[in-house]
Amino acid sequence: MLVQDRDAPKSPKQSQHSQIRTLPTFRTNRFSESKSLDFSTWFSENLYKIVTVLVLIGTVAALFFLRNVGDTAALLCFENKAQALEKIQFPQVNWNLNERISDKSSPYANFRTERWIVVSVSNYPTDSLRKLVKMKGWQVLAIGNSKTPSDWSLKGAIFLSLEEQAKLGFRIVDYLPYDSYVRKTVGYLFAIQHGAKKIFDADDRGEVIDDDLGKHFDVELVGESARQEAILQYSHENPNRTVVNPYIHFGQRSVWPRGLPLENVGELWHEEFYTEVYGGKQFIQQGISNGLPDVDSVFYFTRKSGLEAFDIRFDERAPKVALPQGMMVPLNSFNTIYHSSAFWALMLPVSISTMASDVLRGYWGQRLLWEIGGYTVVYPPTVHRYDRIEAYPFSEEKDLHVNVGRLTKFLVSWRSGKHRLFEKILELSFAMAEEGFWTEKDVKFTAAWLQDLLAVGYQQPRLMSLELDRPRASIGHGDRKEFVPRKLPSVHLGVEETGTVTSEIGNLIRWRKNFGNVVLIMFCSGSVERTALEWRLLYGRIFKTVIILSSQKNIDLAVEEGQLDHLYKHLPKIFDQYSSADGFLVLQDDTILNYWNLLEADKNKLWITNKVSESWVTVPTKDNSWFQKQADMVKKVVSSMPVHFQVNYKGAVTTDQSLTICSSEVFYIPRHFTSDFIDLVNLVGDLDIHQKIAIPMFFMSMDSAQNFDSVFDTMIYKQEQPSANSSTIYSAKVAAVHPWNVTSEPEFIKLIRVMAEGDPLLMELA
Repeated sequence: MLVQDRDAPKSPKQSQHSQIRTLPTFRTNRFSESKSLDFSTWFSENLYKIVTVLVLIGTVAALFFLRNVGDTAALLCFENKAQALEKIQFPQVNWNLNERISDKSSPYANFRTERWIVVSVSNYPTDSLRKLVKMKGWQVLAIGNSKTPSDWSLKGAIFLSLEEQAKLGFRIVDYLPYDSYVRKTVGYLFAIQHGAKKIFDADDRGEVIDDDLGKHFDVELVGESARQEAILQYSHENPNRTVVNPYIHFGQRSVWPRGLPLENVGELWHEEFYTEVYGGKQFIQQGISNGLPDVDSVFYFTRKSGLEAFDIRFDERAPKVALPQGMMVPLNSFNTIYHSSAFWALMLPVSISTMASDVLRGYWGQRLLWEIGGYTVVYPPTVHRYDRIEAYPFSEEKDLHVNVGRLTKFLVSWRSGKHRLFEKILELSFAMAEEGFWTEKDVKFTAAWLQDLLAVGYQQPRLMSLELDRPRASIGHGDRKEFVPRKLPSVHLGVEETGTVTSEIGNLIRWRKNFGNVVLIMFCSGSVERTALEWRLLYGRIFKTVIILSSQKNIDLAVEEGQLDHLYKHLPKIFDQYSSADGFLVLQDDTILNYWNLLEADKNKLWITNKVSESWVTVPTKDNSWFQKQADMVKKVVSSMPVHFQVNYKGAVTTDQSLTICSSEVFYIPRHFTSDFIDLVNLVGDLDIHQKIAIPMFFMSMDSAQNFDSVFDTMIYKQEQPSANSSTIYSAKVAAVHPWNVTSEPEFIKLIRVMAEGDPLLMELA
């Protein structure tokens, strides 16, 4: 995990053309000739200036007028036209007019070989890089950046400095950051220009196990030396499963790769069965790394113990595994082989964080790979990487964690009507910019990349029909292949896991099995920028999904807008969205849910805090005008209820002179009660009934209180918020604890440390 900057300076060439405005040239004899100063002459010579000024004044006046007279339609029209000018422009590329780019500047102009290793170098050659250079049959190409020593040299390697890269004539150089590893994109083009058929995308600190890439990867896909064999493949039985954690297949259930959506981190179980695919089109081959695998900062920080280096091992005997169309896996830029049919997928995006560049490239490339009938295969350990550098902060990855889940779903659903691969590639890059996954800069970069590929002689592969659009055959018993991964020792807060962790993982699987089809709806009163991802990380391991609502919508964090005072009015939409869920658990962020104590609760019953005296109270209405207004609205709703609702409600309410209030921090609605809940919300309509009044009214109307499940009866509930969260009010033996506020990452870490008493695996996040 390299420590890389988000914002890198642009290359000199780019700066000259895009940042420095050309100054006007002043004539040396400007004041040498006298001119007539009569008005007509002056007016004629300055007419264009006068017109320009008048247009600007008119525009400002029109905008001011529209805003002040309240002509909303006219103003929106005006603003929409202005915004249209800022829309992303689709690049116009003439694929048939592309001048050939030849190497005329480097000493290697006449050098050709088929197997290349491309690395980025920022420091002097490492021991690992020296070993790569000695590997037979492969040519190492080292790509420099602004951090690379000027006297960098390594016998047997080709080194391209910034100056040499600029002389190659590639269009992409204008878009590349000056000090980033994404400059490897120049190296890919150079290798293709010089005869590459296979490119091993590597870094300078990974050592190939047994110094033989051919022993691990399928370097040859055709010919006598190719392995003609069937490959184990993940099952496509679940069409909604778009991404998998390959580390589980190779024996590490509690380790996950960088780029795996955090909502998938809790999926620890192995495959029920696999299928098979015939080898030959595994154009992208991802290797697993022993030692320090490709993990994100969440894993790195929560598992790191002092200065002790990671040395995580994967199952070398596990079979390689392929990904069917519709399913993806995180890919990286330091242990991956690309065959020539997938060279177009080597492009590293430039408008996003370097921590996200190779991950987004991998997902983007896998989706396009399906268009040519290719697929990705993950291989058992191929390199050993040493843990010698610091991890980057979690904040550097937040955009990545938020976007990848949405990205995989977007890519699987994306379709193109174009008839050539490069046209589809450019169209997808454009669509991803429109969706906000990267910016217009990467759209232009893609166009330059594709044109450079053609210019160095690359032939784009032919398209094939997309399997996703064809009815998939059912998987018969004879097509199912079994493989049970080994359970290898892992790292748990710097301590090796042993067999004792089996029961803890078993508990997690039981919780997930029990609540895996229950939707958690959470309202956040605090800053979602600091807590939304943390809540999803905590509860997403258990529940089907975590829907977060807040007073302010946040598209980037997938936070929906909702008002706590009328939260119940937002629930019907969510019920319809997840119509196949078993039930819906609603939770406020000042209440902690001990999910391990919910296993005995009946998911077919209503759950609420009706037996918690501090939460559920009955108050007289005559001495409080607000209570009286709320009570009047409740009576109006009750009078319009169907008979079964009225009977239930009136059987629970003893007098018309009182009002039932429930703080409603936590409650559960099973699937078969959602239609009743929606009917009651519709009866309320536009009435301003508060959440704390509406929820107990709904519950008493839907069913008799004696039928409610008692799971929350013993929860810890304090009415007054303590000055600071204290472990003295927390207990892991109850179903929920209130109040407990989390407004920052340190407070979240404190919370999960106390919750680890009930779920020890939470210490992986602490």
